[in-house]
Parts: sequence; structure tokens; C-alpha cells
Amino acid sequence: MAAQLAAQLFPDFHVVIVPGLHDSGPAHWQSRWHRLHPECSRVRQDDFDDPRLAQWAARLDQVRAADPRPALLVAHSFGALTAVHSIARNDDNIAGALLVAPADPDKFGVADLLPAWRLPCPTLVVASANDPWMRLERAAQWAARWGSELVDAGRLGHINADSRLGDWPAGKTLLRTLAHRAHNRRLAFSA
Repeated sequence: MAAQLAAQLFPDFHVVIVPGLHDSGPAHWQSRWHRLHPECSRVRQDDFDDPRLAQWAARLDQVRAADPRPALLVAHSFGALTAVHSIARNDDNIAGALLVAPADPDKFGVADLLPAWRLPCPTLVVASANDPWMRLERAAQWAARWGSELVDAGRLGHINADSRLGDWPAGKTLLRTLAHRAHNRRLAFSA
């Protein structure tokens, strides 16, 4: 199925994995996806233990610019905030963003640095009912501001390695959905 997913979606998009605070360890679904799909880019921050939104977004901007294909971002936690900030600063060549378990911007003092308007691309905010980094109700508020579809993932904690998701097949389905929407949007704009 992994090869089929890559053959169906990845040639059209520059898939960029955007980890959050402390990076995503080897058991995290983001790292597992990257091992399954080494053709994807992965953002490497200078210091994953020091979340600075502007600097992290600048690094993401560099990774996005390295490939001419439209970027499809796969972001987790503070990486989701990074992705949103990057898109708001520069929406050139952005296809969409899968924003998984975004961290609460207020916990990092960055809420005023994030857009309070609809993002210019398809986005999915995937939130958990028992996420310690952002309550589902807050995730719904941010999703509404960004014009994102909110996906209630149930009780999966922070949707990370501790959630024991393995390769997270449900997440791959969401990525396929997002890529399909991005593809249809590109077709509509080119017509």
C-alpha cells in the first residue's frame, strides 16, 4: 500500500514533513512515513528544543523553495503552527497542509503571529479529544479561523509515538484526501 500511495500522490507534490518540538523520534508516525517514503523532504531545525516560530517557518520556507512542485505539508504539533505561519507569510506554490495535533499557540506565546483568516489552500486540522497540548474545542476554534476542516481523531493523546499508531493508516487516508482536494483545486484554477 505504501508504494501505491507514493505512486498515486507523491509525483505531483513536494511532500514536506514538518516535525514539532523535540523532533519526531523513530517510533513517531512522521518518521515511519519518512522511512516508507524517502522521496519526501523533512524539515531539520537548528534546535528542535527551542521553538521559535519565525525561525522555524524560515527553515520550512527554505525546504519548500528547494523543489518546484507544489508543497503538501505534513505537520505535527509546533510543526503545525510552523506550517500555518509559513503559509501565511508566503502562499506561493503551496498545495495544502495536514495539521496534526497542533500545539496551543497560547502555550508558546505565538497566537498573535498566526493568521486569523482562511488559509489559501486546503487544510485539515486533526485533533484528539484528550490531547494535552491543545483541547479539542481550541483546535476547533483555530480550524474555523483558518478555514480548515476539523477531523476529530478520537482519544489519541497527542497523536505521536505515545499513541502507538504505527504507520497510522488513518493518517495516510487523510493525506490522500488532502492530496485529492489539492489536485482538484489545481485543476479548477488551470481551467
